[in-house]
Amino acid sequence: MPTLAKDTRLHIRCDQEMRRLLDKAAAYAHMSVSEFVLRNAVEQAQSVVQAHEAITLSQDDFAAFLDALDTPAPANLALQRAFQRHAKHVQ
Repeated sequence: MPTLAKDTRLHIRCDQEMRRLLDKAAAYAHMSVSEFVLRNAVEQAQSVVQAHEAITLSQDDFAAFLDALDTPAPANLALQRAFQRHAKHVQ
């Protein structure tokens, strides 16, 4: 984790058993409890964000997606009306 100026605090509460576990794990990892908790929390946060913001497609699905972009279906009546409403409001 890069060393950056840390200008905000995060306060958390835990029970004594959790604290002992965190202390022990941080000691095994040769880092402070703050660094251990922050590093692991950030890694987990990145994983959760990635899972919610990334789309993974199979090769077949990706090819179908590209094909749909290259040859879009003609606009149906509802889409045409939506374009007209949009054009009226955005000028």
